[in-house]
Amino acid sequence: MRYRTLGRTGVQISSLTLGAMNFGAIGRTSQAEATAIVDAALDGGINVIDTADRYSDGESEEIVGKAIAGRRDDLVLATKAGMPMGDERNHRGGSRRWLVTELENSLRRLDVDHVDLYQVHRWDPDTSDEETLSALTDLRRAGKIRYFGSSTFPAYRIVQARWAAREHHLGRYVTEQPSYSVLQRGIEAHVLPVTEQYGLGVLVWSPLASGWLSGAIRAGKEITTNRAKFMPNRFDTSLPANRARLDAVEKLSGIAAEAGVTMIQLALGFVTAHPAVTSAIIGPRTLDHLRSHLAAADTVLTTDVLDAIDTVVAPGVDLAADEKHDTPPALLDASLRRRRPSA
Repeated sequence: MRYRTLGRTGVQISSLTLGAMNFGAIGRTSQAEATAIVDAALDGGINVIDTADRYSDGESEEIVGKAIAGRRDDLVLATKAGMPMGDERNHRGGSRRWLVTELENSLRRLDVDHVDLYQVHRWDPDTSDEETLSALTDLRRAGKIRYFGSSTFPAYRIVQARWAAREHHLGRYVTEQPSYSVLQRGIEAHVLPVTEQYGLGVLVWSPLASGWLSGAIRAGKEITTNRAKFMPNRFDTSLPANRARLDAVEKLSGIAAEAGVTMIQLALGFVTAHPAVTSAIIGPRTLDHLRSHLAAADTVLTTDVLDAIDTVVAPGVDLAADEKHDTPPALLDASLRRRRPSA
């Protein structure tokens, strides 16, 4: 396992992070299975666990809490908040009211007195940066969080938050957690240059592109990945974006075979090769999944292999642009890009 400094915090973290989204109802990973995965991950050198309140409506945090009992000080514990937790309209977002309340809920579920990294799961356009950063700064001062970060923020929002922190003398986000893989490289054009400029740590999620880069998806084979059951459009090969992905996977499989590595090693080796990336978040559902991921922990791809990947998916290109999670609201809601008639 390789270790890198998390931004400018001085904290050393492993190049792979154990993501806990599949713990609980989402991935149907039981407490016993999750504990075995955590045990094996720590034995394999992973020292970061990332979860969120949203994952299985808090069940993931509860499972993580039980799995790390007695070993809290041996790892960097990260969680997130901001996504809807139920139908109540104020049980979401980046307001002080919600972040303070939900952190207490997360600490209770995790059975700890603090988390090392508290992340805003998505940018909340209804809440000012000053409001969110003020709440996070106070939580840090209270000792309930050590650091705070953003997740899936557009580049311009990272810059805006940086400005707001300086303008209002508040704490700053020290990390960003974006989606990044061989098949989704858009952040290379905007987000990663910004995180490098400001010295943010970067923990990338979905480095296997929801299973497309696991080695299990190939032309002519039935797609049986668990994600296909609740995100069917992402695996419907009649759609142009998915046909493009399938074609890319076939070419990447050839590159991996020639390099003597698995598709998982190729995928994880690719994202961890970028100088702006601190760690890649893996989300195993089973112990076997974890073992296949750990086998990629020390994979270093040669320049020739990285160049070959660039010929399949060009730098800065997303093969499925509609799956971006940092799209400006005005591109999703037509009313926001049309001037209202004067009264």
